Amino acid sequence: MTYDNAFQRILAQHSAPTLLGVKCANLVSLDAVQQEVVLAASQFNRLACKRGLRSRILCQCRRRTLLLVYNVAQLGERLRQPDVQSMLRQWGYREFTVRACLDRLSERMRANGEFPHEIGIFLGYPMEDVIGFIENRGENYKFCGCWKVYGSEQSARKMFASYDQCRHDLCHKMNEGRDLYQALRLM
Repeated sequence: MTYDNAFQRILAQHSAPTLLGVKCANLVSLDAVQQEVVLAASQFNRLACKRGLRSRILCQCRRRTLLLVYNVAQLGERLRQPDVQSMLRQWGYREFTVRACLDRLSERMRANGEFPHEIGIFLGYPMEDVIGFIENRGENYKFCGCWKVYGSEQSARKMFASYDQCRHDLCHKMNEGRDLYQALRLM
């Protein structure tokens, strides 16, 4: 299997909700050489841009690369929300375009060597869960699935089920012999 094929399968498995328009972004941790990731991400950006999708390397170390796969319009809409902007200002965000915010997020990830607390905003987590995680330092959550839930457990379970369905449907199309881009055109 070529790296590009493996890359497409990883994206389908870990970013299906974003690829299918259900979620604004997913973060993918890749175990690969920088050049391979850069080439595969560049190809993804060329082929998926018609669907409003992009990818961006947020940070890299010797063995891992963190790639954000996002829907440009949905993430832009999220970043325009007043409560989101108010929270992001606390961490030095000043411009609220997708590019400016991703530049700042990437800068904070590289500087701290850890996940900045605001990552949940970019990944489309409910604000009450982002705030709950920060205030409780990751403890005292009601339920843990794709993220730690502090708000509505019922709503979160429905979201998680829809994400699982996206993953199942996209991976099923690929298992029928299609590449990621062919599968996306069919969905």
